[in-house]
Amino acid sequence: MAHHKSAKKRIRQDEKKRLHNRYYKKSTRTAIKKLREMEDRGEAEKQLPRLFSMIDRLAKRNLFHPNKAANLKSGLAKHIQGLG
Repeated sequence: MAHHKSAKKRIRQDEKKRLHNRYYKKSTRTAIKKLREMEDRGEAEKQLPRLFSMIDRLAKRNLFHPNKAANLKSGLAKHIQGLG
């Protein structure tokens, strides 16, 4: 266990950040899953910009690798194009 005051503070900060990051990653994954389950193309197209924004935010904060973000976005766009 940490002995220095600054190390103890860093542990507290890291735990807080970890929970914060976990919340945003999980909510993004859930939104992706819901979009993939949608059958209505119009509704899916409405959700797409919001979801792209969430993915870009995670990539900007280094929670998703930029290539993973790009692959997710292109995959979702392809999925929506395939909806009838």
